Amino acid sequence: MALIKSISGIRGTIGGRVGENLTPIDVVQFVSAFISFLEKDGNPLTIVVGRDARVSGEMINKLVCSTLQSLGVNVIDLGLSTTPTVEMAVVHHHSDGGIILTASHNPMQWNALKLLNARGEFISAADGHKVLEIIDKQAYQFAEIDKLGKYSTYDKAIEDHIEAILKLDLVNVDAIKRAHFSVVLDCVNSTGGLALPLLLKKLGVLKVKVLNDDCSGVFAHNPEPLPQNLRGIADVMKKGSYSVGFVVDPDVDRLAILTENGDMFGEEYTLVSIADYILQHKKGNTVSNLSSTRALRDVSRKHSVDYNASAVGEVNVVEKMKETDAVIGGEGNGGVIYPELHYGRDALVGIALFLTYMAETGMKCSEIRRLYPSYVISKNKIDLRADMDLKAILQHIAKKYAKHEVNTIDGVKIDFENGWVHLRPSNTEPIIRIYAEAENGKMADSMAEKIIADIREFLHS
Repeated sequence: MALIKSISGIRGTIGGRVGENLTPIDVVQFVSAFISFLEKDGNPLTIVVGRDARVSGEMINKLVCSTLQSLGVNVIDLGLSTTPTVEMAVVHHHSDGGIILTASHNPMQWNALKLLNARGEFISAADGHKVLEIIDKQAYQFAEIDKLGKYSTYDKAIEDHIEAILKLDLVNVDAIKRAHFSVVLDCVNSTGGLALPLLLKKLGVLKVKVLNDDCSGVFAHNPEPLPQNLRGIADVMKKGSYSVGFVVDPDVDRLAILTENGDMFGEEYTLVSIADYILQHKKGNTVSNLSSTRALRDVSRKHSVDYNASAVGEVNVVEKMKETDAVIGGEGNGGVIYPELHYGRDALVGIALFLTYMAETGMKCSEIRRLYPSYVISKNKIDLRADMDLKAILQHIAKKYAKHEVNTIDGVKIDFENGWVHLRPSNTEPIIRIYAEAENGKMADSMAEKIIADIREFLHS
């Protein structure tokens, strides 16, 4: 059991002791600190709240909404929703911020509170630190009886979100209708079961088979959309005749794709393929984080635009996208950020853009995948002891490989001619994560092993 307080929110397992797990008291303290941070002129705030379908979601939702009212905050409760839907609703309702109740891809015993600013974007690292400082000081104050906040509900947020997607210039509803696609969805028994079928209906996709759509929060499989967790939908597709398969995580901000053969498209290539489609119609820069595939850089160069890498984390990707006027960006975990709609990872807009790509080109899903190189990422880690000097380790590796392209904005990333290695300390565990990418698994493993050997040699010396 665990409780993790970070700059982007609070995450933990349900039950247990205060300060060690996500208990009601921890929820109240965190919400109170967030509102204390937002308060500026004394006027009542309005906060949008939405949640995924986790078993603990209804309980946490009541705690959050009641706490907000006790602080004099007006609440707009979206109920069951998606992370990107809540982000857009914050702007739609001209609210002062938002709270999303979801632990994303974590198992069902977890839940979390993720914090949004008035732009519907995750709060910055600096703001996150201020919230944590307020919790430590318990520097918040509750409202008197005549200043309690008002509570209201709004049940059209997902429809608003989808209508905004349909209005995008690069979403071609007519082409999708004419393509007569047959689609399989895996909604992992969370709120994708509400949003995805409605999206496909609005896009004119009439042949849809939906798996795990009951919104019970009892996940049908490990909810992270990785290949080893998607055997169920793969088996269904291999036995039928379908155009494409889509899988989302519980809060619908990550998108995994399966080809018509039931093969994995590769979560790294969700962003790559959609970026390729966008850049065919609109020139502009691209962004992904340092641990994402090199294939996005390759696609960017093909279209003669600049690719930039950010530190790991959605808020860092968004900051870099704004800084470089990127037209598309995201993360290699299947997270697509299309600023024409909003600055947040969004599986719904990813589906609409990918189906448009298929419809306009007439290409099969597998044919689109073959357009891109099949890089392989090797993921490794080294446990850290208390006596290890992390800063010295990273400086040593950066200096040792200084003749190559070295990026130190988030740990150390070394770009070689035939691949890259990225070392960064974990935000949640006493480890160094070591990711390496190359043209095949053997090369990627070899590159990672070389860096690990360098670290051990340094520590021994």
